Amino acid sequence: MKKVYNFINLSIEYLMVGIFAILVIDVLAQVFARHLFSNSPSFTEELARYALIWLSILGMAYLSGKREHLTMNFLYRKLTIASRIRVFISIELMIILFAAMVMVIGGGNLVMITWTLDQVSPALHLPLGMIYSIVPLSGLLIIYYAIYNILTGNKNENEK
Repeated sequence: MKKVYNFINLSIEYLMVGIFAILVIDVLAQVFARHLFSNSPSFTEELARYALIWLSILGMAYLSGKREHLTMNFLYRKLTIASRIRVFISIELMIILFAAMVMVIGGGNLVMITWTLDQVSPALHLPLGMIYSIVPLSGLLIIYYAIYNILTGNKNENEK
C-alpha cells in the first residue's frame, strides 16, 4: 500500500512540475510578445488560466494526501488519544463525503455536460470536458488519500 501511495505522490509531483513549467514558459512568452509586438497571442492567456486551475486543484489533492493542508489543531491537541482517533476518522470520513459528492459526482456531471454539448475553449479549441476532468480526478485522489490515512493512521506530525 505504501508503494502505491509513493508512486501516486511521485506521479503527481512530476505532473505538477510539468504543468508549472508550461505555465512559466507560457507567461514568459506572453510577456515577451507584448513587449516586442505590443500584442500577445490569445491562446497564451487561456493556457495560463487552465494551467493554473489544474495546478491549484491537483495541488489541493496532493497536499491532502501529504496531510499538509491547512488545519487548525489547537483544540485537537487538547483531546485524549481515544478522542483524537475518533475525530481523525470523522474528519477523514467527511473529507471522503465532500470529495465524492462535490468533486467526483458534481465534477463528473460537469465533465459529462460539457462533453455532451461539445463545448470547446475559445482560443485553444480544447474540449472543456478535458479541462474540467481534473475536478473528478482530484476528488478520486482525495478519496484514496483519506482511505489511506484511515487505514494506516497516517497523521501529520503537527497533530501529535
